[in-house]
Amino acid sequence: MGFGGSAAAMVASIKNNKRNRPSAFKKLKEHNNGAYKKGSIDKKASPELLQEIRKKTIRENKTRLIKNLILLSIIFTVSFLIIWFS
Repeated sequence: MGFGGSAAAMVASIKNNKRNRPSAFKKLKEHNNGAYKKGSIDKKASPELLQEIRKKTIRENKTRLIKNLILLSIIFTVSFLIIWFS
């Protein structure tokens, strides 16, 4: 397998410049006692807090659905009117 001098030099350069990279799991364990992000949720949440989070997400999903439906209905009516009058 003769690749020539330039390819062999490139491979040698890549091997020489290789550095040891720590594992992502090792970083997570060492950083902040295993917490993934700053302000991460503790696994010991109270039932009241969990219920509040559920209600908040349901409320946000409902408002997002209503906004999407209004936007789609506006787009549909405008496109229908454009087709109707053309």
